[in-house]
Amino acid sequence: MEKNLIEIFSSIQGEGCYVGCRQVFVRLEGCNLRCRYCDTENETGTHASCQVERAAGAREFLSVPNPLTLETVAGYIQGYLQAIPHQAVSFTGGEPLLHADFIAALAPRLSTKIFLETNGTLPEAMEKLLPVTDIVSMDIKLPSVTGEALWDKHREFLRLAQQKDVYVKLVISNETTRAEFMQAVQLVAGVNRGIPFILQPVTPCNGCQAASPEKILRCQQQGLEYLQDVRVIPQTHKMIGQL
Repeated sequence: MEKNLIEIFSSIQGEGCYVGCRQVFVRLEGCNLRCRYCDTENETGTHASCQVERAAGAREFLSVPNPLTLETVAGYIQGYLQAIPHQAVSFTGGEPLLHADFIAALAPRLSTKIFLETNGTLPEAMEKLLPVTDIVSMDIKLPSVTGEALWDKHREFLRLAQQKDVYVKLVISNETTRAEFMQAVQLVAGVNRGIPFILQPVTPCNGCQAASPEKILRCQQQGLEYLQDVRVIPQTHKMIGQL
């Protein structure tokens, strides 16, 4: 099995419940959504080569021709894991669940936890990956961001993912409406009030404007009326210059 990859590197998890943990990141091509605040170039078929970090934390990259075999990808990742203890291997994108078969085949070759960073809209793919997945970081994508309502897919996805160590992230911008925010909160509460709910203030890009400090606090207060664990965590890797 072969796959086009964008990059493989070792860095610090900058978002969500595992912020600050050392992870290997495997970035895959393609996404089924188009979010206004997306800051990642991930178009399918546009990467003739994969950028592979020369050594864990070196921040120097080799251009390796795509596609890469399972054996090649596993070899790079295992090299990082043997050099430095890592908390997990994070599959990200784009949307990694578009590549569920590849991840399912690769995961048994890796000697650490499997972490999925996903937009939470592909429950069928999540079901395939349940046997090999340890941690799920699920984004809720609001209609103001994607231009479409994804509530039913998110609900179905979260009901599956709650079998694992799961948390939900929601990006808050100036454009986020109270109605859609509360619908997201109530969706999570309807599945499990104990699932951690991370409010991530948007890093402004593509015309998205930052939410005010008052709005962030108000959202957290409103969320805590329904959920047991609501935290505010920005994209910390961007604050400290990490990849």
